This record gives sequence, C-alpha cells and structure tokens, in this order.
Amino acid sequence: MSTAIWVVIAVAVIAVLVAAGYLAQSRARTQRLRRRFGPEYDRAVRSEGGRAAAERELRSRERRHEELELRDLDPRKREQYQEQWVRVQERFVDSPEAAVEEADRLVTVVMGERGYPTDKFEDKVAHLSVEHGRTMDHYRRAHTISGKTASGQASTEDLRQAMVHYRALFEELLAAPGGERTGRHAAQDPAREAPAEAPPAATGTGAAGTGAAAGRRDDETPRR
Repeated sequence: MSTAIWVVIAVAVIAVLVAAGYLAQSRARTQRLRRRFGPEYDRAVRSEGGRAAAERELRSRERRHEELELRDLDPRKREQYQEQWVRVQERFVDSPEAAVEEADRLVTVVMGERGYPTDKFEDKVAHLSVEHGRTMDHYRRAHTISGKTASGQASTEDLRQAMVHYRALFEELLAAPGGERTGRHAAQDPAREAPAEAPPAATGTGAAGTGAAAGRRDDETPRR
C-alpha cells in the first residue's frame, strides 16, 4: 500500500482511540457523579434538560463546594442540638405548625454551624447536595410543606411528614466524623424511613414529659 493509505489508516486508528478514550472518561465521570449525588443526578438531568448540562451543573456545585470552609461539630454542640430537636418534637403535640417552623430554623442553624450558606433555599440545596444528595428530596419536601404551613394549607399529616423530612437532613448534618451517629438517634437512619413514618413526641411537658420522650421509640407518631 502507498504511504498515503498508511497515513489515512493511522489517522483513523488515532481517531478511534481518542473517541474510545473520551467515551471511557465520560462514562467514568457520569458514574462518579451518580455515586456522589445519588437522586440529585437524575433530578439535575430532568431540570437541566439533558445529561451534559446536568453534569456541568453538578461539577459547578462541586467547585463551589470546595470553596466552603466546612467544619465538624464539637461533641458538646452536637449534644445540645440533639436536645433542642427533642424539645421541638415534644412541642409538635400541642403546636405542630410552630414545631415545623422551629425544625426549619434549627436545621438552618446547624447548616450555618457546619459552614454552609444559609441564605437562599436553592443555594442551600446546591451546596448541601454535594455531600448530602440522598437527603435533598427530604429537604425539598419539608420546605414545600413549610410554605403551605405559612398559608394555613398544611394538614396535620403534612406537618408530621415535614418533621420526618427535616429530621433526615438534621441527623446527617449532626453525624460525627466518619458518618457515625451519636445520641439517642444513633441506631436509626431517618433518611431511610418511609414517608409515612412520623417523629416521636412526648406526652407531657417539663421533666416528666422529657422522660417520656426519652423512653419512647423514634418512630412513634405524635397525634393531636
């Protein structure tokens, strides 16, 4: 064969190798993003109108996330926040709307304590999704119900679900370094709870009410 033909063959082989390398790299990137963001990956594909645009958005979140100065909670702070959450759950029995509002505020406070932005909701979701992508659906649902609460459109069942959803993210944010959970919820993973489950609540107030809450399983349902 002539030199020209060999050149054409060589160029074709190089093009095939380059295409194969690009495809392998693209697949590896997709798999990495799927593992890291979980359900957020598919949500991004739907909202951005395609895989390429979604992956650009998710990589942008990763770059912004790297600029944050995140920190673990001090064990004493972690315990204080856990105690505050118990009090919020106890309040649900008598005032579910107020309890949901307090749950939202407490989750936001813990976000700030960890070093996450706490201004706009979508910004919070974007930053949190890099490490907590599997609980963002919980957070979005809780946020939606909170909006209904403000306009008086949330039912008691809606409010119970909001508490479950807020607790999913709250527990992840409070997790000790290495992912270990501490305190009275350590044996539970609320992010895996079915939406029909509800948060615990005390049957009274003061020392007696607190003791009742401490001895109760976390999946018991407060009812009005």
